[in-house]
Amino acid sequence: MYHPYMNSMNNIKAFALTIFCGIPAALLLSSCGQTEGKAENKSPVAEAPAVAAVTLHKGKLSSSLQIPGELIAFQQVDIYAKVNSFVKKLNVDVGSEVSAGTLLATMEAPEISSQLAGAESKLKSQEAVYLASKANYDRLHETSLTPGTVSKNDLDIALARQNSDKAQLDAARAAYREIADTRNYLEIRAPFSGVITARNVSAGAYVGPSGKGSEFPLFTLQEQKKLRLVISVPEAYTSYLGNNSEVEFTVKAFTGKTFAARVNRLAGALDNRLRSQRIEMDVPNNDKKLLPGMIAEVHIPMNTADSAFIVPKTAVVNSTVNVFVVRVVNGKAERVQVQTGREADGNIEIYGNLNPGDTIVSVATEELREGQELKNVKTGK
Repeated sequence: MYHPYMNSMNNIKAFALTIFCGIPAALLLSSCGQTEGKAENKSPVAEAPAVAAVTLHKGKLSSSLQIPGELIAFQQVDIYAKVNSFVKKLNVDVGSEVSAGTLLATMEAPEISSQLAGAESKLKSQEAVYLASKANYDRLHETSLTPGTVSKNDLDIALARQNSDKAQLDAARAAYREIADTRNYLEIRAPFSGVITARNVSAGAYVGPSGKGSEFPLFTLQEQKKLRLVISVPEAYTSYLGNNSEVEFTVKAFTGKTFAARVNRLAGALDNRLRSQRIEMDVPNNDKKLLPGMIAEVHIPMNTADSAFIVPKTAVVNSTVNVFVVRVVNGKAERVQVQTGREADGNIEIYGNLNPGDTIVSVATEELREGQELKNVKTGK
């Protein structure tokens, strides 16, 4: 049955449905419009990152090796008493500068004086015996010139006695010289010019070459106007030093001051324990600023004789397979296997199938594969 109210309600529902369905369509059209607008404003493609590279060239690495060394006296001797005696007088003390032959101390040994007097008496007695036998032989020889006056046997006996007395005289002279030389040992003299650095006795002390009194030397004498700088160079670095090579060294006593020295002596063999070579340099020290016993820091120049390819250390890749650098060839990466040498100041020597003028990536990694295309390569010095 048709009713007007029912018809009115149906019209309202149809109108509402029409509005509800229209809203999503408008929103959809609006959304599509915004998407199309964004698509039209696309950002430009980012430029490939720059690849830093260097041009390969040959050069020499200049570096130095620091090795501790020791300054020692050019000559040093401990002076002992040569005979058992007492110290009579000391003429020098610690710090005294002496010349070769300077009298350092006088000793006394009364028994040596007695022995010398006895040897002198025996020598004079033997001289008289020899002179008598010689005179006897001379007379017999002169008489024998007259035939039949002296027998040949008597002349031979006189000659034998003369020769025997001459031998006894020579023995007496030798004994006298021995005791005289021993007495000369009572005067202790400097064997060379230098400085007394130690004194271990006083006047009246008993000294000798052995036994009590021989534990310590009378004096220690050092030559200090010229010193020895001694270093031990490890086997791997012995090729960098030779005769007349120059080095520089410093000591803690003179901060900021550098001294120079020249190699004078090389051992020519390696120490069996340290596997190093002993090298000595003479250091003039006329002002005696440097002292024996000082520890020096020696700077050894390590300049190579031949030039090699020099690249930054970052250009060398140490992979698990090999060591290589990346060369740029026609815009592509090429791995070149190399061997490395010395390092200094962030650079390293490399050896391999390379040529001067090649372009090498200065910061290489294992991620740079063989044949990979390299864009925007920036070559520095």
